[in-house]
Order: sequence, then C-alpha cells, then structure tokens
Amino acid sequence: QQNATDSNARHHHTTHPTALKFHEWDTLGRDTPLTRHTDYRITMPSSQGIQSFLAGATCSAALIYLYQKALKSQTQYNQNGVPPPLPLPVLQPATEKMMDSCALDQRMIRKAEGAILNRTSRLIVVVERCTNDHNYSAILRTVEALGVQHVYIIAPQCIQSTLTNHVDEADDIKDVELKRSSGPVVKRASESEKRDRAMHHLYARKATEWLTVTDFEDTKACIDALRKDNYQIWATDLGQVATCLTEEELGIHAEENGGRLIPEKVAIVFGTEAVGCTTEMLNAADLRVYLPLRGFADSLNLSVATSLVVHQLFVLDPTLVGGMSEDERKQLRKAWYSKLASQRLLSSRDKKHRVKLTTYLQACELLDKKKLAGERLEEDELKKLDKKAAKQAELDAIESKLAVDSYLAVKDLVDNPPAPITDMRRADEHRTCYVGKNTKNIHGDAWKDMPATANQQGKQMATASFFRQRVASQNSDE
Repeated sequence: QQNATDSNARHHHTTHPTALKFHEWDTLGRDTPLTRHTDYRITMPSSQGIQSFLAGATCSAALIYLYQKALKSQTQYNQNGVPPPLPLPVLQPATEKMMDSCALDQRMIRKAEGAILNRTSRLIVVVERCTNDHNYSAILRTVEALGVQHVYIIAPQCIQSTLTNHVDEADDIKDVELKRSSGPVVKRASESEKRDRAMHHLYARKATEWLTVTDFEDTKACIDALRKDNYQIWATDLGQVATCLTEEELGIHAEENGGRLIPEKVAIVFGTEAVGCTTEMLNAADLRVYLPLRGFADSLNLSVATSLVVHQLFVLDPTLVGGMSEDERKQLRKAWYSKLASQRLLSSRDKKHRVKLTTYLQACELLDKKKLAGERLEEDELKKLDKKAAKQAELDAIESKLAVDSYLAVKDLVDNPPAPITDMRRADEHRTCYVGKNTKNIHGDAWKDMPATANQQGKQMATASFFRQRVASQNSDE
C-alpha cells in the first residue's frame, strides 16, 4: 500500500482516507465480518483515468456475457444427452411442395413432370458386357429411379434371354423354361422362380419406357461416342490406383474439373460381374474410382455396386439433379405425355385385342423363319401366314389412331405443363403388392392391414377418363 501511495503521489494524484470493512468465511462457510477496522489510503485517479477504466470494464463485461451465453447454448442437452443441432437457415423452395394424391387432378402428367424436372443427362451410366440378366434389369430399374436418363450398354444381352417364353403369354407355366445367364436350362426351376424372373424382366421393361438406352457392339464404339460428346470417363475399379469416391480424395482432382468434385459431363462405367471393366476401358478412363468398403468382402454385386456408386455421385454433387437442357426436357414431355395417354385411351377389350394381334404376328415371324430355313409347314400354319397381312393392317390401324389421339390429348400440356408432383412416393391408395395370390395368402396374417395389401379404392382422377375427355374436346373443337 505504501508503494502504491508513493507512486501515486509522484503523479500528483489525491488520496483520501477510507475505512473498509472486510468479510471472510469461517470454517463453517458462514459470512463473518472482521472485528477490526483498518484505515487505508485509496488512490483516486483523475477523470481521464476513470473514463478509460469504465470503457475497459464495459468491454470486458460484454465479452464475458457473450462467452457465458455461447457456453450455455453448447451445454444444453436434450433428454438423450445429445446437444441440440445448430439451427438451419430457412430456405424457400423453388416450387411449392406437392404430394401424390388419389384426388389430384392430372395426376400422372404431374408425376411425369416431376420426374422430368429431376432428370439428368450430365451423368451417363455405362454397363460393359453384363452377363446376368437379373443384374441388367436391376440396374435399369435403379438408375431410372435415381433420375439418370441415359444408359449405354456395351454388348447388350437380351432382356428376355433367360426365359424362353413370356410367362403371361404362355398357356401353361410349365411351358416356360428358365435358363441360366451362361445358357444351360435350369431343369428343376419352380413355378415361383419362373414368375420371379419374369417379374424382374417386367420391371426392366417398364424402366426402359422412361430411359434412353443406347447399345454399342464393342467398347471402342462407346468410348468414341462419349469423347465426341465431351464426357469424361470414370471407370469403376478395385485396383489400388483407383480414387475413392469421397469429397477428400476427389478434391485432389477438382482443379482439373473447374473446381467441381464431379465433372460437368461424366460417364460412370461398370464392368462385367466376374472381372470388372475391360483393360481397354480402364486405359481410356480419365479416372478410376471405387466405393470405400469396410469389411472382408472387397467387392459387391454388380447391381448393388451400381446403385451405391450412382447415389454417391448425386450426394457429392447435388447439382446433378435436374442437369438437363430445356430442349431435351421438352422432347421428353412430348414422348412421355403421349405414352401415358396411349396407355389409358384404349379400353380393356381393345387392349386384349391388341395383344392378340401382336402375339399372332410374332408367331408368324417364327413361321417365316422356319419357311426360310427350308422346313415344311403344316396346313394350319400356312393358313396362319395367309392372314398375316390382314392382321398387320388391323394392328397398324389401331396404332395409328392411338398415336393421333394421344397427341391430341396432351399437345397443349407439352408447352404448358402443370405444376409437378415434388415427392414421387405414391399415396397409400395407389400402393400395390406385386406378388401372386398364393404368396399373399401365405403371408396373409403378417401382411394384413398394410397399405400395399389393403386394395384401397381411390378416386380415378387424371387417368383414362381424363385423357378420353381431352381427345373428345379436341375433336369437337376441330
């Protein structure tokens, strides 16, 4: 105290005697005043010093307050002991959210528009020499669901190659042969196995209705086409020189892609089930990539690998979603809207007659091949061939009228599409269990009261009646 007093005296500060009463804590934690008083000389600073002191104190108090507030927010845990997530910014959606509903007008057109707006042509999936038709159909179904529009198939396998007849067209399921992808017939294939394989083929055929699938006879032709359209080629590869599909490792190559993790236009290549991509494709690739695995198995089923890799690409670069020019979107609208109309304009009776005509003409094609091969035809087979031209003309007339009516039903919608469905999940009323009656009966108790087995009857909006009314309206206007 004496040193402080002497120092302040040298700086010409005034001092005043002040009696201070101190408190201390006794051994029981009680606040006990000291019994003695002591006179101290307290140094009083000048007015300028007081202002400086107050400014510093205010700043310190503010910092302490902010620190304590931040600390408090970080230590507020929920009932499970997990700190609350940081608040996310409120983002305004580009379009109003619209769920699928059985009461929604123009439902199928709105759903098609939702799919078109999310389609990408920046990413092409290339399948090189797939030898298993189950994988082939699964890949087509998956990439369509994820929003990829273009699929390139090198040395394609016939989608129906492992069934010698369509299950639905066969008079008896026993007449259908199930074959392995390598060629031999599965001699003891059950009816359930045949129907399951047919269902996979059905899914693939339905998926290709909404895909642009391009076939190539060999790898070189595919590579040349990709180079011509300025696509970078990424080949999946399990070799140790491949780059992992993570943000960290792809970031090393981002500078080459203009700062992007994923190039503006990229083709991702998947090779055959047994050995992967060919050496020719690997040597042509701009980058070899792989998906990180963490178990003893160092590879995946081809269709599973395709699903995971394509999904990972969309995660790494969300701008892939909807990466398509407006001109291409308009072309898809013309094709898709008309297709949706054509599937609904015919009555059930007309559809069955159309199938019979198609089946008749397919049988005639087989008879023509037998005839060209020099085989002798039976009398009833020759009579069938005599009717071929008439049946073909009848089918052509149906197809021609259907094409015209389909165009009339949707022509104004192509240029002025309705607001899209933004969530592609079906309403419960439209969910269906795609299995046979016997399978439903076997699992009846376990599956009861589930949306997919409830067979709910929803309102029929924007389906056959919608398109038929539009055709009638267009014809009356003309």
